[in-house]
Amino acid sequence: MNINEILAKEFGLRQEQIDNTVALIDDDKTIPFIARYRKEVTGSLDDQTLRLIFDRLTYLRNLEKRKQEIINSITEQGKMTDELMEAISKATVLVEVEDIYRPYKPKRRTRASVAREKGLEPLAVLLMEQSPDTDPKAAAEEFVNEEKGVNSAEEALQGAMDIIAEDVSDNAELRKYLRTLFMQVGRVTSKAADEKAETVYENYYDFSEPVSRIAGHRILAIDRGEKEGALKVSVELNEGAGERACVSRYSKSRGECSALVEQACIDSYKRLIYPSVENEIRSELTEKAQESAIKVFKENLRQLLMQSPVKGRITLGLDPGYAHGCKLAVVDGTGKVLDTGIVYINTKNQAADAKVKLIRMIKKNSVENIAIGNGTASRESEALVAEIVREVQGVSYIVVSEAGASVYSASKLAAEEFPDYDVSLRSAVSIARRLQDPLAELVKIDPKAIGVGQYQHDMPPKRMDEALSGVVEDCVNSVGVDLNTASHSLLSYIAGINASVAKNIVAYREENGAFTDRKQLLKVNKLGAKAFEQCAGFLRVRDGRDPLDNTAVHPESYAAARLLLEKCGCDPKDITSLSELKDRADKIGVSRLAEELGIGVPTLRDIITELMKPGRDPRDELPPPLMRSGDVMELSDLQEGMELMGTVRNVIDFGAFVDIGVHEDGLVHVSQLADRFIKHPLDAVKVGQIVKVRVLSVDTKKKRISLTMKGVKQP
Repeated sequence: MNINEILAKEFGLRQEQIDNTVALIDDDKTIPFIARYRKEVTGSLDDQTLRLIFDRLTYLRNLEKRKQEIINSITEQGKMTDELMEAISKATVLVEVEDIYRPYKPKRRTRASVAREKGLEPLAVLLMEQSPDTDPKAAAEEFVNEEKGVNSAEEALQGAMDIIAEDVSDNAELRKYLRTLFMQVGRVTSKAADEKAETVYENYYDFSEPVSRIAGHRILAIDRGEKEGALKVSVELNEGAGERACVSRYSKSRGECSALVEQACIDSYKRLIYPSVENEIRSELTEKAQESAIKVFKENLRQLLMQSPVKGRITLGLDPGYAHGCKLAVVDGTGKVLDTGIVYINTKNQAADAKVKLIRMIKKNSVENIAIGNGTASRESEALVAEIVREVQGVSYIVVSEAGASVYSASKLAAEEFPDYDVSLRSAVSIARRLQDPLAELVKIDPKAIGVGQYQHDMPPKRMDEALSGVVEDCVNSVGVDLNTASHSLLSYIAGINASVAKNIVAYREENGAFTDRKQLLKVNKLGAKAFEQCAGFLRVRDGRDPLDNTAVHPESYAAARLLLEKCGCDPKDITSLSELKDRADKIGVSRLAEELGIGVPTLRDIITELMKPGRDPRDELPPPLMRSGDVMELSDLQEGMELMGTVRNVIDFGAFVDIGVHEDGLVHVSQLADRFIKHPLDAVKVGQIVKVRVLSVDTKKKRISLTMKGVKQP
């Protein structure tokens, strides 16, 4: 099996692209580095495609490794044949390989193995011949042997049938056929463990849906219901279909021997094959559902991290609360804490006092934006802030998700950042900073705790961590990091830098002062030439010795960048206003320039883009977050038909939740997301997107809001 050829075919790419990509991966080059700085050799594959190739490459290599282990095992047993070798070589998935290996796999003691020890295998072979002239009972009499534990012809026949049942169960082709049958016509069913019990799984108390059509989110719901003891779940075929599939493959005639073989086939299906295949089908359904959920998690997280930052504005973070009050923290445009405080809003008098204190804090620190956490007491806090915003000019507010804020505020990292603040005040700082720079703040939190997607706690931890960490890594590297201000948690996501080296960078900075150029990184403990190659292009040095250090141009391309500027008549020392660079390069000819500079066209285009906007942040090109003025506050303010602007907070398999300014997010069902048919909500909306919605219905008792985007002109 040529893995690279398989990858090229599966991804529809040129063989050269795959060969070069695999070579870079094997050379320990990181995905962000390959995507950004090796476009010529990969054909400009993006980071998401590269990660898919990496995952598939890993699977195929593990499959190949397992095949070799099985080949070695069967060969050592002296049972390898040309047919077996060919079957193993042709297998494309792990389950097929394991099916082939099943008859040769060392087994625990079974009914069949006990029967073989009693010498009953020849009788099983005789029965399988199914000769109409054979009297099975008479033949079995010859195998009665009390010393071996065969006390009667009936026991001998039962033992022989146990051997047949196991052989039928070990038939790889039969198992493959049955798996296909289950996938095509099987049904997932669930019943209530206790029909009288009131649980969140009542929709699944009498549920049945074809395996071929069941949605991933329903599989995950059923799995959780079963795990919590609320549901009993099975995968079923039409009655007798599985048994008939086994019998038809082995039964040859209508004689007595055939009747016994038929019984053995039915026993094999019920006792051995069905439980095993059912587990395999359910595992496959769960795995697909998990991968689909993780895909949604990844996309939601990517959009959340890449939201437009609100830079350079003094922000007040408000962490709502009742018993312990609302914690306040004012941070300047760089995230530095200017002021902190606590106000209480439990009574009218307290709320009035809180209003006075908040206005005083806003005016004292020239606050421009207020970020309110969406937890307990959020609605009351927002009502108070809305009053203030209507009275104080130049101030607006937004409700931000505080998912994971408590996790961060109680973490070791938060304690290191704010040793003089208690946990709740750290949370207020985090809420303010989330508005200013979502990426820089959210990387401090375990991605699973950020709360985008669904069933995050049901995902395989290792797979979930790998997938979400990859997203964070891609986002951080696509934006770039200020080498002189970034926390070690942010630096640890830069290509080629691990947590230990990230801390060493911060330590070097604290000991020696701000970095003045990228080359100083080579003086950092444990950061060698290989790590420098990977990380340098993603780290920015603002106002340093070399203006190129504040761009995404890699140091390996500095000479080409300077020569480009020279050929285009630009000053290499002044790259702050090069708006005409692209036009000048196009006039000379990009292909000609690339050849003269000794670089590829994709790299040249990237250099031109960077030199035209040095230090650019791709998030600045996105729409800013939707700030509020408090016009709509309560569910009671909503009316059917009302059109409102909102922010998409979460996207799941069956729709999207949109924040329209009241405490509860409204649901736009997948059928209401667009005027056209869409297969998945992600095809229509993204987390953080500002959308216009119309209110369909409001259930104040259940606190549910149904929204639509159909027929609504989007901003």
